[in-house]
Amino acid sequence: MNKRIQLTIIGPFLSLVFGLMSASVSAEEITIKAGELRLNAVLNVATDAINEGPLVLLVHGTLAHNGMEIITNLQALLADESLNSLAINLSLGIDDRHGAYDCAVPHEHRHEDAVAEIATWVEWLKGQGVDQILVAGHSRGGGQVAAYSQNADANVLGQVLIAPSTWDPEYVEKAYYSRYQKRLADLIDVAKQQPSSGWMPEPTDFIYCNNAPKVRAASFLSYYQPAQTLNTPDLLVEGGLHTVILAGSEDQVVKDLPQQLELLEFLNVEFILVDGADHYFRDLYADDIVEAMVDAIVTLNEADQS
Repeated sequence: MNKRIQLTIIGPFLSLVFGLMSASVSAEEITIKAGELRLNAVLNVATDAINEGPLVLLVHGTLAHNGMEIITNLQALLADESLNSLAINLSLGIDDRHGAYDCAVPHEHRHEDAVAEIATWVEWLKGQGVDQILVAGHSRGGGQVAAYSQNADANVLGQVLIAPSTWDPEYVEKAYYSRYQKRLADLIDVAKQQPSSGWMPEPTDFIYCNNAPKVRAASFLSYYQPAQTLNTPDLLVEGGLHTVILAGSEDQVVKDLPQQLELLEFLNVEFILVDGADHYFRDLYADDIVEAMVDAIVTLNEADQS
């Protein structure tokens, strides 16, 4: 597997793949219904129409939103490449959610809820005539994209996972104790004792939230003792969807990702280690992500034409 890729792309070929360059970018918020909830996203159209050329669907990380720096940077850089993009806000159980999650708001969301919401947005894009979609996610969003991509729609070209989440129960137990001075196993036992739709009996330290006032027991178990794996490398399928994974050499959040990926030899998975980048690929490191996206789209289009 490659640790770094260098891209040399000829302009005329890109224009054939992505469509004619557009002088301006149209940005608007889109709101759609999913059951009782409204979902929202920012749509950037850098071509003459949403269905002209491939589109990148972007998913943010834990308790975050589509206005965070890495997502807005990627949308701007994708527009520079005349690539349309849709940056979604996962609802996290909140109607028409905007901005970072407020820890004081009751937590009823589950890690696995993202898969259905990603699928809902893919269906919406198909309804707009988009027939080439690259799904991409950052951090936990990368793991959620990988979970979705196990049964991806036929219009999904491939996936780009940016510092996707990893999971090691022993490490999580130690990290929880270090952060909150409480044994995670004790809280898991409490959660298991609650009714299926019940709440944790008292304020609970949950993800990034110290003493969150209300947390569903099912939500706590989803994030800390999941029925499905939270470890992104375990979600990858040999011979499955074309996958590009990027990791930063200075990432202190998913430090074990490069070591895990070294053990994989799937032909459909490409690993790129970006020297100097941290978990958020700040500043010019976002260019490396977009270069990888462009390269993936070009490669997949060439494969379809051959």
